[in-house]
Amino acid sequence: MKFTCEVEINKPIKTVVEIFDNPDNMDKWMEGLISFEPLSGTPGQPGAKSKLKFKMGKREVEMIETITVRNLPDEFTGTYEANGVYNISKNKFIPIEPDKTKYINEQEFEFKGFMKLIGLLMPGAFKKQSMKYLIDFKNFVENGKTVKKS
Repeated sequence: MKFTCEVEINKPIKTVVEIFDNPDNMDKWMEGLISFEPLSGTPGQPGAKSKLKFKMGKREVEMIETITVRNLPDEFTGTYEANGVYNISKNKFIPIEPDKTKYINEQEFEFKGFMKLIGLLMPGAFKKQSMKYLIDFKNFVENGKTVKKS
């Protein structure tokens, strides 16, 4: 399954990329993120691996992130492996005006086992969640609005 989400952010590209590139900001716009733990390599650089834990509803989901491309603002791509799910997430940022940036997120999902059924029955849920992250990122960049629970 492949799809693309995009959002326009009313901030200069330099500001948008700096906020995106700071892992300390992740829990402020990625609702449900419990922890981000570097495992190997230099965080944020190609080859780096990290463990992310999310609370999604009543369950916890753990995934391994591997950075594959880092060429900001043109591309930041990583793979995310969780139980039955393999995801490639490509992010790019394009200046529209001096104070406006387009954030484009391309997603590709592969499912195994039980998750194949979830992918078939609920494909819209994955796009909806991806779009929610983009909107929450936009709100954090523009207004400092965080999704982090105190």
